[in-house]
Amino acid sequence: MSHDPSPPYPAYPWQPPAPPPAPAPHPSRHRSPLGHHSDLRILRNAYRRQRRTATFTALGYFTFFLVLSACAPSFMASSLTDGLPTGLVLALLQLPVTWLAIGVYEHTARRCVDPLSDRIRKQSQVDARREAAAR
Repeated sequence: MSHDPSPPYPAYPWQPPAPPPAPAPHPSRHRSPLGHHSDLRILRNAYRRQRRTATFTALGYFTFFLVLSACAPSFMASSLTDGLPTGLVLALLQLPVTWLAIGVYEHTARRCVDPLSDRIRKQSQVDARREAAAR
């Protein structure tokens, strides 16, 4: 059997020809698209770290309180001052700990996550303008 080197003919001649391949961009002027850029991975990791820190702050204290309530009832029933049991003080401290978790979340958002997302947003706008100008 021999191989026929002639190009194949379309089965249906009324179909349009296949579009030509897109020209390769010049390597010195091309920046990788934003979706393939490591900034998105960095942003995801910063946001994940932010959520974990705030969640573990609030849930960690709550778990600590539950463990003390279950395993050390005599400690929780002991009083810190006249008539104020330790368990009640620790229960009332949950509200400030929750506020602390919210504050940590906002602080890490302003310090780590927001600057990254702003940089990615600005770069995507630049990429969109650059792509629109190239058309």
